Amino acid sequence: MLAASALRRLSTFAQEFGFLRFNIGAAVRVPPIKNTLAERIMSEVDALLMIRQEPALQNRVLLTVLYGGGLRISEVCGVRWPDLTNLDEAGQATVFGKGGKTRVVLLSPATWKVLTALRGEATADAPVFRSRKSGALDPSAVHRIVKAAAARAGLQTAVSAHWLRHAHASHSLDRGAPIHLVQATLGHASVATTGRYLHARPSESSARFLGV
Repeated sequence: MLAASALRRLSTFAQEFGFLRFNIGAAVRVPPIKNTLAERIMSEVDALLMIRQEPALQNRVLLTVLYGGGLRISEVCGVRWPDLTNLDEAGQATVFGKGGKTRVVLLSPATWKVLTALRGEATADAPVFRSRKSGALDPSAVHRIVKAAAARAGLQTAVSAHWLRHAHASHSLDRGAPIHLVQATLGHASVATTGRYLHARPSESSARFLGV
């Protein structure tokens, strides 16, 4: 299934850039893939448990920003102190996102407070989340931090940094955030992508009207 999908994408690319006259992969049938998004959305309690049980300050702030800002793992690794701007009691982060797009993410007062407490004596252009060698944390390090936090909270081993992004989208929609606002915060190209979270966790069902 993955090989067939890869073949279709490769042949489409080759035709678009003139390497092939015809898209030979168009005839390849790719079976539909089960949507498992609902299985990758943790509860709000579990997300907060991961954060609050993390003993290391930088790691705790990292988890807070992943969840509170809905950032991708690459985005959180790339944030530097000049990318942060104070807005009264809250703040904003300018992030370099997927597809080379830059967007501004507003952070809540609670997230901003823990984030700025991390600064200490960091130099002006330093990365917010630093490795032991003083460079920026790389995605593999963030992945290990999230895995350890999930295990500490007693969650399943499949939990990843992207689960916190899923949780941000789902929980904010549950609390009444407009879907276009969630789309802008997460940097989704289409509101249809954000809408998947509504379908993954429906609030109503006709099953409730049955007597069984």
